[in-house]
Amino acid sequence: MPNYQDIIEAIASELNNVKEKGTVASYIPELSKIDPNKFGIHLVDSQMNHYSAGDADELFSIQSISKVLSLSKCFALVGDSIWERVDVEPSGDPFNHLSLLEFENGIPRNPLINAGAIVVADILVSNLENPKDEFLYFIRQITNDDSITYNEKVAESEKNTGFKNIAAANLLKSYGNLENDVDEVLDFYFHQCSIEMSCKQLANAFYMFMNHGKCQRGKTHLNINQVKRINALMLTCGFYDEAGEFAFEVGLPGKSGVGGGIAAVFPDKFSVVTWSPGLNQKGNSKLGMQALEKLTTKTSQSIF
Repeated sequence: MPNYQDIIEAIASELNNVKEKGTVASYIPELSKIDPNKFGIHLVDSQMNHYSAGDADELFSIQSISKVLSLSKCFALVGDSIWERVDVEPSGDPFNHLSLLEFENGIPRNPLINAGAIVVADILVSNLENPKDEFLYFIRQITNDDSITYNEKVAESEKNTGFKNIAAANLLKSYGNLENDVDEVLDFYFHQCSIEMSCKQLANAFYMFMNHGKCQRGKTHLNINQVKRINALMLTCGFYDEAGEFAFEVGLPGKSGVGGGIAAVFPDKFSVVTWSPGLNQKGNSKLGMQALEKLTTKTSQSIF
């Protein structure tokens, strides 16, 4: 087995010398305040051994990485009926584009673009008595960590500036693919994106996608077929119009967020999370992409 600790420390050291770290997201005002020099990486292997380097214990806004977790909760609740309302094809477009949604009569291309995640949020609002409380409880269960919570300032910041998400929700509503009140669905969606976690906590959350649907506490949250499908969606759709590049360079199922996090898994081997707030032009963490490419190259471990 590779010496993960030595490898991730070497990666963190190499990336510390990179001058061009990308641009911190500014369209959500609260995110623009983050120090662009932050970098963390945390890996947990199949035996629950933990390896950390850099700012791996610092909290950050997980943003779109939460879409994998809301999809998991939704898939477990309603099963395959979810695919009647959202497709499973890569979009080839940025995460917030609306053109395809109109062209395809209100059925989002996949659940990991914003429009698809808003449909997933709608299904959760329909099926949970207290959606925000129950979703947070789910996150705390799979991480075995009751300290995780929403950042209300980030949620409010997203609500005040999320005009494209508001447009997407109304467009979905116009096609009959949103059952609940637009404001109620968006309130849930903005909150799920505002969850704060560290690299370590997020690696623990994604452990179940590496471990056939079982979290570190040994509880099964998804069956093996559901995990297979979620991992496939992460590989093909987890990085929007840069999904092909991530598969090509890194070779793992994963999901990015504009908070600078990237979560990825190698089934039966490890779950890994990087955090570096500076984004590339496609909205993915610039150093995070490089870190994970170095990880799969140095360990010779990828799904390909």
